[in-house]
Amino acid sequence: MESNRYMLFISRALIFFRPDRFGGKIHYVFFRLDRFGKENDAVFFRFILFLNYLCRMGKNKLKKFEEMAGFPHVYEYPYAALHDVDCPLKGAWQSEVFGNSRPVTLELGCGRGEYTVEMGRMFPERNFVGIDIKGSRMWTGARESFEAGMTNVAFLRTRIELLTRFFAPGEVSEIWLTFPDPQMKKAGRRLTGTRFMLLYGQILAGGGRIHLKTDSPFMYTYTCEMIRANRYPVVVQTDDLYHSGLTDGTLYIRTGYERQWLERGLSIRYVQFVCEPRDALVEPCVEIAHDPYRSYNRSRRSANRSARSVSDK
Repeated sequence: MESNRYMLFISRALIFFRPDRFGGKIHYVFFRLDRFGKENDAVFFRFILFLNYLCRMGKNKLKKFEEMAGFPHVYEYPYAALHDVDCPLKGAWQSEVFGNSRPVTLELGCGRGEYTVEMGRMFPERNFVGIDIKGSRMWTGARESFEAGMTNVAFLRTRIELLTRFFAPGEVSEIWLTFPDPQMKKAGRRLTGTRFMLLYGQILAGGGRIHLKTDSPFMYTYTCEMIRANRYPVVVQTDDLYHSGLTDGTLYIRTGYERQWLERGLSIRYVQFVCEPRDALVEPCVEIAHDPYRSYNRSRRSANRSARSVSDK
């Protein structure tokens, strides 16, 4: 009877979880859970609840992906489709996507698209493209701009490493980087690293500018050192945006992440510079202290783990 009871729960979980989405891995997970669960009922059922949560989360993502597929201003291209060829829209974003000849601004790592949408509202005479690989986050801005009938906003789901597959030389006027991951241990993935700067230089028009807005002292310091090492012209630079006296309304758009940092009393840093095309760049050779903090969610998880450890003692 006990064995039948466990198998009933496993069968229900398997049907609800639809393992066909995940290949054979889910079978291994449940096999291990079955063996572990017979030793500890409470732990077993917590695992089942957790897997049900993952299933619901997966269903929500799939629903968002399906909805985004119906948005005419959202473009998705699998990596395999662009492995050897360029995107059909390369060089034609103004004419094919926006139907005008206005300047194109990119927000890289746009997340929920908050900055992209708000800039579109503030500057109807310009075109904006939010780019991110995580479609479930992008759905928020895509849906908001679609429902608002905005014709100067589009979204592209792809990897930033593939920018030159999507945009022709000189096709982009500005690039915004709003609160990117500082990638303190992986310089090759840092969006202001020399690897990406070479890419930006290939698609930006003459005099094209890059805007970095960040809470991270590490990201800000590294970017300033990279600018200095490669002699990029600096337009604006401040380590405390909201006490700088700058009046550009674009700088006062606040994303969810930014509100989080401001609630914690952190300063917002900003630098704007001209990205000139280069054949090679110099990586700054400086020691930069890592940021001592993380996002709220990670901090809370760490605090909860610490609290449980103390209570166990």
